[in-house]
Order: sequence, then structure tokens, then C-alpha cells
Amino acid sequence: MKVGFVSLGCSKNLIDTEVAIGKFKEHSFKIVNNPKEADIIVINTCGFIESAKEEAINTILEMAEYKNKNCKYLVAMGCLVQRYYDELIKALPEVDLFIKIEDYDKLWNLISDLIEKDNRDDDDNKVKNVNKKKKDGKSKIKQIPMFMKEEYLQRTVSTGNNYAYLKVGEGCSNMCTYCAIPYIRGKFISRPMEDVIAEAKMLAKQGIKELIVIAQDTTKYGVDIYGKSKIAELLEELSKIKEIHWIRLLYTYPEGITDELIRVIKDNSKICKYFDIPIQHISNDILKKMNRKTSKENIEKIISKIRNEIPNVTLRTSLIVGFPGETKENFEELFDFVNKTKFDKLGVFEYSREEGTPASVMPNQIHYKTKRYRREKIMGLQQKISYIKMNEKIGNIIEVLVEGISLDKKYFIGRTKSDVPDIDGIVYIEKDKNIEQNTFIKCKIIDVKEYDLIVKSI
Repeated sequence: MKVGFVSLGCSKNLIDTEVAIGKFKEHSFKIVNNPKEADIIVINTCGFIESAKEEAINTILEMAEYKNKNCKYLVAMGCLVQRYYDELIKALPEVDLFIKIEDYDKLWNLISDLIEKDNRDDDDNKVKNVNKKKKDGKSKIKQIPMFMKEEYLQRTVSTGNNYAYLKVGEGCSNMCTYCAIPYIRGKFISRPMEDVIAEAKMLAKQGIKELIVIAQDTTKYGVDIYGKSKIAELLEELSKIKEIHWIRLLYTYPEGITDELIRVIKDNSKICKYFDIPIQHISNDILKKMNRKTSKENIEKIISKIRNEIPNVTLRTSLIVGFPGETKENFEELFDFVNKTKFDKLGVFEYSREEGTPASVMPNQIHYKTKRYRREKIMGLQQKISYIKMNEKIGNIIEVLVEGISLDKKYFIGRTKSDVPDIDGIVYIEKDKNIEQNTFIKCKIIDVKEYDLIVKSI
């Protein structure tokens, strides 16, 4: 049988998709990219914020159209299913199997049961009766099991030849008041270091050149197993893998960034001088309401320390505007902070009111037009900051990973150590017969766009 996958949401979800693909391949199923060819379509859903939920529902309905043609089974898994399992069974009879995250340890048994029970007109065979567990309620924080080491080792990387995400932990225990992740993914669980390193070595043998280390909060890695954060030690161990050229660390919460972590990133040539610090806000009043474990003073201190220790560092952050009770003064404080700090990369999200979270019942919810205005104002400011910072790079010599060819065939395209795939900018490389794809080359920056670089090889 032929299986097609659609993976929605974040890179952490993508890894789950890759593990699931590996399971199908292990059982001799053929993976196809075109849903028109698929006997089974699997959708790994996101349920983090309202827009993601809408996208997931629309995708399920879109894929359901193929059931009138070639598709025999439609399967939905992931965060939306974990969060709204009972509701989805009632609302989407087109789906033959819903798999909650907490049931990933039984994933293949559920798939097998579905295929074996082939009488689709018999309601007794509907998969909504395969999963016997009842939902325990949206607000309870569970300990949700991860995939096993062997399953990670069998994953099929879907991000091409050059980079792969490396998930070091599952869930989150930070309990930010706006966030549904702990209710969906459970408490934070670290993977044993030896398991992570074994997977990294497997990826390296497959030709992967860049590891992108992820978790909901990577600075918490190891605390639950070893009694303290082990992320700095893990990075050093990963850097010993000969075939790996770049290592990139994402999602480092400011309160977890230690002197040791800064030192390791500074001194290790393989580790990208790139800090992704999701601060969300800078007003102490809003940070407290968000249940963030830091303050304006600590955020400013850590940013100053990083820049002093690593002058060429790339700093990225994410912000939330329109959080309940965010006053005009709170927003202006945030705006001024962005203007003063001048992040290299910055993303702004409008607060999404998520049911079951403490923030959803807070007073003084902000009108959507105000949220949109505040987001656009900060993004407009960041656009100007980025333009200035990008122009300052003209003439610099940089290392570029060549990954493909532009749509107009005029350029090779690639990334630098300062660019996360699909999030940050692109490097356009003037065509040269000596350039090969999937290699690292030295280039000189000759021009810039808003967020992208134009370079020539040297």
C-alpha cells in the first residue's frame, strides 16, 4: 500500500512525522508525496493556537476529498487530536483513525487494527472504538511517553540532505499562562544523552551536515534526569561527531542561559553563534501575568552578556502582543526595548486566547484590531532595523551551505550560520561552474535584500 503524509506545525511535530514514516517503511509500505496516489493519508496536526487549529481542520477536510477517489484510509494524529479527541470523533466521521500523542507507543498496533478491520461500512469497525481510553480532561497535566530510542533511529529525514532536527526532550513544565503545550504534550521529559548522541551519529552517517537541537525549552534539557541542565555538555558531545559541520541550538529561555552555555557556544567552532531567545515581552507586569520565570532586568542582562562575550552573535527572539491587560504603556515599553536592543531576527505573534489556559479567563482581553496594530507596528520597526543591519554586512566574508537553485535558475541558494531553515533569510549565490550543491563555500556579500543576502563565491 502507498502512504502519503502531511505534517503541520512546528519542527518538533515534524520529527514525530518522520518517526511515523519510518514505521510505515519498516513494514514495507511505500511512501508517496502525491495524495492522489496514496491508499492511506496521514495528517500530523498542530493544535497550538487558533490559526493552527483552523489549518489542521481544513487540511483534514481537503485530504478527505481523496477518499472519494483513491484513498482508502484517512488518519489524523498529533496535537489537535490530543487536545480535542472526543470532539473530533464526532465532528469528522471522514477520519478512520485518530491517534493521540499519549498513544504513540501503540501507533503501529492502531494502524494494523485499522487495516485488518477492512469492512468500512460496519460501524463496529470504526477506529473511534479502537482507542478505549477516555479523555482525562483538558486541564490535567500528564506524563506523556515519548517514542523509543529505536524508533528515533528508524526515522526518515524529510528535510533534505543537509540538515535534520534533533529533539532532546518532549513536553514542557514552564506553565506559561497563555500556552496550551503542557496540556497537550505533558510535562517536560528529557531524552537520555546516550540516546540523543546515538541518533545524531545515525544522522551523520546518512550525510546530514547540520544538527538543529530542539525542545520546547532546550535549557531545561537534563534537569529531570540528571538534576541539572546538561545542554552545554550535550552540545560539546555532539560536536565530537566528525561528519557534523554545524550545530544550531534553538528555543533557549533567558533564565536558563548559563555562563557555561555561553562559553561553549563561544568557544566551539562547530556551534552556530546563534541565540534564539523567546522572551515574549519585556514589561515586568506582563511577564508576571504570563508566569514567565524572568524579568526585564534579567533579560537585558543576559542579552548584554551574550553580546559582550560573542560580538558576532546573531540574536533572535519572539514576542506576543495583545496579552490580556497589556496597556498602551506596556506596549510602548516593549516597542522601545525592540528599538534599543536591535535584534537580528524577530517574530511577533498576536496573543491567541486558548481555552483551558489561565490567560483565557483573565480580564481585559485585547481587541483583535489593537493586537494587529501592535504587531504591525513592531514588525515595521524590525523591518527598518533589519535593513540597516543587513547593509552593514556588505563586503563581509561568510561561509555558506549551498542547498539548491533559485526558481528563476539565476542563482544558487543557501544559508549561513545565522539562518534557520524556513524561518530566517536566504543567501543568493551568483552562479559559478565551480559551485556544487550540498557543500560549504566561502563567499563575499555584494548586496542585500530586506532579509536576504546576495553573494559571490571567492
